[in-house]
Amino acid sequence: MKKILYISVVLFSFSSIFVSCKKNSVISSISRDDLFSLKYGNFENQINLFDLAEYGDTIPTSMAMKGGFFYISNGESKKLLELNSYGDLLTLYHNKEENPAPLFNASVGNSVGVSPKANEVTTKKVIEYPFNCPSKICVDSKQGLYVVEVLPVERQENDGKRTLKQVVLRFNNNSFIDYLGQQGPGGTPFPYIYNIYTTANNELVVICIVPDGHEVFWFSETGYLLHNILINTKDAPNPLDDEEDRTTYLKVENIIPDNKDYKLFVKIDYYNPVIDETSKVQSSVEFNSTYVYPLDAKTGKYGKPVQIPGYEEVITQGFSKIVYKNPYDFLGVSNSNWLFFTITTPKGYIVQIVDPDGSRIIKRLLEFNNDKILFQNFSVSGEGIVTALLAGKEHADVVWWRTDSLLDSLVNK
Repeated sequence: MKKILYISVVLFSFSSIFVSCKKNSVISSISRDDLFSLKYGNFENQINLFDLAEYGDTIPTSMAMKGGFFYISNGESKKLLELNSYGDLLTLYHNKEENPAPLFNASVGNSVGVSPKANEVTTKKVIEYPFNCPSKICVDSKQGLYVVEVLPVERQENDGKRTLKQVVLRFNNNSFIDYLGQQGPGGTPFPYIYNIYTTANNELVVICIVPDGHEVFWFSETGYLLHNILINTKDAPNPLDDEEDRTTYLKVENIIPDNKDYKLFVKIDYYNPVIDETSKVQSSVEFNSTYVYPLDAKTGKYGKPVQIPGYEEVITQGFSKIVYKNPYDFLGVSNSNWLFFTITTPKGYIVQIVDPDGSRIIKRLLEFNNDKILFQNFSVSGEGIVTALLAGKEHADVVWWRTDSLLDSLVNK
């Protein structure tokens, strides 16, 4: 009888054991555009990333790009920045108790030396809000801002299993509207929010991590709950059921909404146990395969999946050769439902882009020096542009890779 176990998977790194490693094939790089840089500090056009070690993997800083404008949520400094592609600050949302009063000077160029044109009129706005710790951020087509916020301790709730302490703040027309909880405006705080997204219909999708897996809250443009889906790990589909009788481990790695339809893309990684030949005891796990399933947000039913190739690394030592496969991370989905995946390499990131039915796959290297990057936040726009906030020792760079041109060339063939 087949036995399926569902546990959290810990991957082990074997690269330090071997003498050398090389890739199976050369992957072409795509040119990177360095748009602007932000200095560290407390002034209005700076961000605070001084306490990275304190936050670990939950650093409350993220960036979104919409229509060539960049929106940065910086939890440490309790503020949000809206900037254009030259790095000019357009709107500052900040906690005035935690930040100095802004000293706007339109004649000052940005930190990469690009000054505003002589006839350019720069209008900067300041919106005050008592932020506690803003983190994830997204933007809709009307430039409405959504940001994850942590409530003060006295406003947090407990459902008997966990503390509910996060909400999603809404801003529009440069003013605060309200906050969304599980039921909508003013609702119960959410469990831990993994990410938030907006769709082409200006609907908000909130992805939460819960004890049984993931819970998705899908809201209308006006903020009212349309769909609530629990993606239970133990009920997730397993294509390896039809294979030989063996234990299988799976992990729901990420969930991203479709931009137009009430559909979710659920990425699941599958692993096999590794049995030590001497002791006959399981010593670790090894990656088997990745599938992305479309899930109907109305019915909760899974559709036909697309298999996503893993990243293969060839390790050689003398005359022996071992091939290791690792899963890519699920980065995002374009408006035309191309699926974007990334994985870290010594030279930067490899982005793997897969069309909706899995028939076409393109890979490109996004070059940057990992050794000099202290923190990174990647995202992909609806057009298919990969953007990143890359934080080094002295400043943070905002960059993008025009991967949308790759998609255009394939679609127009």
